Amino acid sequence: MPQSRTLFGRPGETDLVTVDRALAEFRAARPVLLRHGGDLALALSAELAEADLATRLDDLSAGHARLVLSAARLRRLGAKGRAETGILAMPVIDLERIEALALKLDARVDAPVGPAGPLDNAALELARLALVLPAAILVPVSAGQIAGEPLIEVTIEALNGYRAAQVARLAIVGRAPVPLEGAPDTEFVVFRGGEGLRDQVAIIVGKPDLSTAVPVRLHSACLTGDLFGSLKCDCGDQLRETVQWMAQNEGGILLYLDQEGRGNGISNKMRAYKLQSQGWDTYDADEVLGFDLDQRHFDFAAAMLKQLGVSSVTALTNNPLKVGAIKAAGLEVAATQRVLGRPNVHNVRYLASKRDRAGHFIDMDALMARAAPKD
Repeated sequence: MPQSRTLFGRPGETDLVTVDRALAEFRAARPVLLRHGGDLALALSAELAEADLATRLDDLSAGHARLVLSAARLRRLGAKGRAETGILAMPVIDLERIEALALKLDARVDAPVGPAGPLDNAALELARLALVLPAAILVPVSAGQIAGEPLIEVTIEALNGYRAAQVARLAIVGRAPVPLEGAPDTEFVVFRGGEGLRDQVAIIVGKPDLSTAVPVRLHSACLTGDLFGSLKCDCGDQLRETVQWMAQNEGGILLYLDQEGRGNGISNKMRAYKLQSQGWDTYDADEVLGFDLDQRHFDFAAAMLKQLGVSSVTALTNNPLKVGAIKAAGLEVAATQRVLGRPNVHNVRYLASKRDRAGHFIDMDALMARAAPKD
């Protein structure tokens, strides 16, 4: 991608700034202008669309609007075996119909599903980056139709290259000793970049030997489990027990990554939790909302480790996806080590689902033995 230059920005950052602004507009329920060569379209979050704006977009669309839905959501709507993003024609931008197709449990496909083009896929990437439902209203427009409108325009090349560009600009912005209970010799290192506008944290416990395989855990933030001790998952147990193990075993590094809800964001995580309370499996609940098994990316986590001087790791994880991501980023995985939580009546189905649906290395017999009352 050619570098861009602005008066006050650094070379190559124009696209990053534009996407940042587009994300802010999209989350604020305002349309974003997407460009692919000479093709233009307005993209609006299906979840956040308001009646007045929908009416104005409907007038502009002349019957050519469409709803873009992920393959996962389309499968739930009855498009069996669907593996690609698809579109549904919107001769009229009907918010009730859009809400049903994007979110309702009993909704079904009500029109032929068309193939998605580059602008459609870019609209869904915008939604994913903005941490809203992966569903977007797209209205093709001409330059003359939107002349003079205060719109943020972004190319699909800038959107598709955004994640990699964020990894490339990852930088340490602060670090300080933070003594923890059971691990007093601990340092927090804060990185900017990697995942949108969010900072990421590396917790260095003790004095790990960087010349050998460093014990490392990639831990995705879990507000409910890490902070409030939710019984629906094992995240809080894994977080605290990993830090304690590192403190007792010559140190290690825990990366605390802002990827709540397997990368879906806290609002969608709560939607999924509500579905789980109604009997849905954790992965089925995510699919109802339009998400695949896991939306997280770990390339920036590997970049954090490299900046800390790590080249070889002992991966403390049950998730093969994390092991593969570390290897793909060029780091050696010398060994892996399981991280056990505590099973209970609220999370045992969740743990079994991670094992059976996502291939996590979870020995349920060992977990149940751990939870058994001691004599």
